[in-house]
Amino acid sequence: MQPAIVKIASDDVDMRIVARAVSFLREGELLIYPTDTLYALGGMALDSGAVRRVFETKRRPASKPLPLIAFDAAQARSLCDAWPNAARELSRRFWPGPMTIVLIARNGLPPEIVGRNGTIAVRVPAADFARRLCREAGPLVSTSANQSGASPAVSFEAAWRAVGEHAAMAIDGGSAASRPSTIVDATCEPPRLIREGTIAWRSVKDVLDFR
Repeated sequence: MQPAIVKIASDDVDMRIVARAVSFLREGELLIYPTDTLYALGGMALDSGAVRRVFETKRRPASKPLPLIAFDAAQARSLCDAWPNAARELSRRFWPGPMTIVLIARNGLPPEIVGRNGTIAVRVPAADFARRLCREAGPLVSTSANQSGASPAVSFEAAWRAVGEHAAMAIDGGSAASRPSTIVDATCEPPRLIREGTIAWRSVKDVLDFR
């Protein structure tokens, strides 16, 4: 099937396009879509088959769980066993935005999105189209639309070249930001930096009030 390519403005949330994208997601298909950081390849996070297809498309090792996005903090919280103080403070300060928080997964989630230590990585993006997808379809896998180990996809063209043939629909929203999200492990005390991205670690420490 030839993938459907749709162009949108950076602030466009055309519900006809959203509805079409959601229909593909509910059929277990994959999408290429813009976020506030990079172009993402994703499917419904609670659909094991879709998640496995993302792994296969990216040639990503099964030992590296896929990050997720949610519509809001409440939807993100629904994926977690606990919501520690660090998650509460970081989500209040940095969501929607480029802050990924690692938390203990609740029971019953597809094993493909849960790390070996029982965690998931989730954020609420500051991209209206991506958030609307999550509102209508539920949490989504949101991993850079590239082959594992390759440069992140900062443009639609790069994403399309890397994984376009595997997506049922590809959303062209123009250029993306050039840096990924910052990842913080909130399962430990004090929280631990996993990757410094758009948000500086010093800003995280200021919010959590530790040095």
